[in-house]
Amino acid sequence: MKKKMSVVLVVVISLSLILVAGCGTNTTNTNTTEKSISLNGLTKESPIKVDKAANTVTYLAQVNGKFLNEPTRHGSVYVGGSNGAKSIFTGLVDAEKFYNSLIEAGFQPGNNMTFDNMEKTNVAGDTFDVTVTWDKAPKVYKLDEVVKDSNGKPIVIRFGGNLKNAQDKKTGCLICLDSCPVGIVSNSTYTYGAVEKRNEVGFIGNKEVLPPDGTPVAITFKKK
Repeated sequence: MKKKMSVVLVVVISLSLILVAGCGTNTTNTNTTEKSISLNGLTKESPIKVDKAANTVTYLAQVNGKFLNEPTRHGSVYVGGSNGAKSIFTGLVDAEKFYNSLIEAGFQPGNNMTFDNMEKTNVAGDTFDVTVTWDKAPKVYKLDEVVKDSNGKPIVIRFGGNLKNAQDKKTGCLICLDSCPVGIVSNSTYTYGAVEKRNEVGFIGNKEVLPPDGTPVAITFKKK
């Protein structure tokens, strides 16, 4: 009888240890969270800010390393949009919130782009100085310094507007690098189709300047 009791006790203790170990492992996995993304007071939960005193709007994005080696017409697209993986800077704010923040700051959209005139029309609206920075960046960079135009022409970003089209298409386009009827802001230097249709120009992230893939960056818009 004593021998049987001893065997039962050993089994019970062994099972208890296994359960404790199992619970410990599950707790560890449950508490493992993705590394937080934050920069200059911006976070994934609060990715955009309006500074009326400075007359600026700034949003949080991340470098997409793919486009430090491949060209694209997309400067920045919201991560949740259908074009979310196609831009140099993956935005963490959606197009509607970005548009509303620009309006809140007092900027005026052009709203002159349509799907009928897009290949013959340069985007209108307030013109911005666009700058990009990140943690331990040597300085605050102009958009022209971190995005290269193959023709060497200046990138002229204007507040196109296009809120209704952005809501309908759900592409998530924030900054387009040719004039666009969907992107909230875009480059008035070229008309739509200059990159992907007519091959007039290519745009690529400047890998000699930009930090590695996934690095958080703050993109700021200030009226010229």
